[in-house]
Amino acid sequence: MAEARGRRMWPWLALAALPLLLWLALCAGMYAWQRHFIYFPQATRTSASGTNFELDRDGLALRGWQLHPGRPDALIYFGGNAERVQDNAADFDRTLPGRTVYLLPYRGYGPNPGEPGEATLVADALALYDEVRRHHPQGRIAVVGRSLGSGVAVQVAVRRPVDRLILITPFDSLSEVAATHYPWLPVRRLLRDRYESARHLSAYHGQWLVMRAGRDAVVPPRRTDRLIAAASTPPRVVDFPQAGHDDLSLSPRYWSAMAAFLQADAGAPRPH
Repeated sequence: MAEARGRRMWPWLALAALPLLLWLALCAGMYAWQRHFIYFPQATRTSASGTNFELDRDGLALRGWQLHPGRPDALIYFGGNAERVQDNAADFDRTLPGRTVYLLPYRGYGPNPGEPGEATLVADALALYDEVRRHHPQGRIAVVGRSLGSGVAVQVAVRRPVDRLILITPFDSLSEVAATHYPWLPVRRLLRDRYESARHLSAYHGQWLVMRAGRDAVVPPRRTDRLIAAASTPPRVVDFPQAGHDDLSLSPRYWSAMAAFLQADAGAPRPH
């Protein structure tokens, strides 16, 4: 009798366990495919034929664009997770004619081979800085990072001498941003690429600028505010209260604020 009762209860127990099994399957899928939720290189694919700059990374050729070659000072730009960095070329050309600008897509982006990941992207970024320094031995090097690129830029700024740091729609931690979008999943435990910018930025003591979007649905503004609060040195903040994550750069104030911040020390002595 007990055995028959157990057979009758089994379907109900299995049904009750179904939500947990589905949740575990979602967790497993998120863990296995997490980089597909972070990096979106598909729309950035392009031919290498139009590039004019190359960085060799242990036999892997990363190609990008160099604007205004030969200027004493330089700027390195790190884009967002689905950004075609070359689309900024005309604006950089117009806004910063006095600096050599480097637009290098991440590995796996644009014309470049490879697979993106935090460790490799940061290592590539440091190698790019070192190559830029070789071309600008006495110049000032500014670093700009937008969205995902802010997580890369911060780690460059704390490991290399950076003249100015500009962060556009930055976040304190990618895991915290992910937790906002997937509150039903334990993403803080699942993520491998975490980009803990708030922790890294505490070691940066230079001048920096934050461009903050008030209606950002991708990086909630409170995540930008947490980054600012965690820093050892307060930044200059330019707020765009009506802007979202992707249309921030459509404002005329976007480029003028960047130019003003970078030109503020134009008369200062260069590093030796």
